[in-house]
Amino acid sequence: MPSASKSWLLLSGFVLFYIIYLLFGALVFSSIERPVEDELRRDTERLKEAFLNQSCVSAATLELFLSRVLAANKHGVSVLRNSSGRSNWDLASSMFFANTLVTTVGYGHPTPLSDAGKAFSIVYALIGVPFTMLVLTACVQRVMQPLVLAPVGLLQRSGLKPRPATVVHFLLLLVAVVLCCILAPAAVFSALEASWTFLDSVYFCFISLCTIGLGDFVPAARPGQPYRALYQVAVMVYLFIGLMMMYLLLRTFHKMADVHGLTTFFQLPRCEASLLGDDTEPIVGNDPTPPRPKDKAAAKPLDPGSQPSYNSINKG
Repeated sequence: MPSASKSWLLLSGFVLFYIIYLLFGALVFSSIERPVEDELRRDTERLKEAFLNQSCVSAATLELFLSRVLAANKHGVSVLRNSSGRSNWDLASSMFFANTLVTTVGYGHPTPLSDAGKAFSIVYALIGVPFTMLVLTACVQRVMQPLVLAPVGLLQRSGLKPRPATVVHFLLLLVAVVLCCILAPAAVFSALEASWTFLDSVYFCFISLCTIGLGDFVPAARPGQPYRALYQVAVMVYLFIGLMMMYLLLRTFHKMADVHGLTTFFQLPRCEASLLGDDTEPIVGNDPTPPRPKDKAAAKPLDPGSQPSYNSINKG
């Protein structure tokens, strides 16, 4: 089969599987969540009827009141007495919002109220999102050598071949990321947030580090939260480190796919892993001037097979 035809066939298969996967998720979520939603709706209707029966408020007035209260709550403004004393736009909260904006986590609580705030959010994210990705990439490049290339080389020197070594390393890194970036922080969140269970906290950590940010769980949103500003700063640090580790995990998986030939099989771009290139020459370098070749032979492009790569780490 020609290469172009194979590429289009694989792409069509990916798209078809993606659609099937979305339909599967829709069916599962609908079967699980719809009965709970219906029960909640019935409880709400009973509560509304009981309130109207015990007061002189008309149904239309109550509907208007509730619609305005819900609209305000959507923007982080609550009518509850214990929630009215704090602002969602103090310095720490505004910085927390800016962090969720540029990291694309976007919990949706709070959100800009004014047209000027919405317009500035567009401009701010337009610059901040690419810059944040650049900073994360630079940080990941700095830790690739000690956390990826060096451990794989150590596993190979211990007797493992390149392919098993990359699999073992990826599994160990996956376990470490799950423990350090999801389970351990979840235990902290479940202790700090009174209404969160451990499962809620694990769910929050995973949704946040995948930049899904559904917004159903937002840290430091509880009224009367002690040391709220410090708590929000700590969450910002956690999000940055967690996102960096997730990106490192994805890069490691891509490199493992290169070693096992999966990227070639699916005709995907390879993840460059030259020890002299992408991962050891960080985006932010110390010397801005590139070295000049000493002679014509040095100026010639190297043969691809002669360049050290992720799967040609010294076996010892």
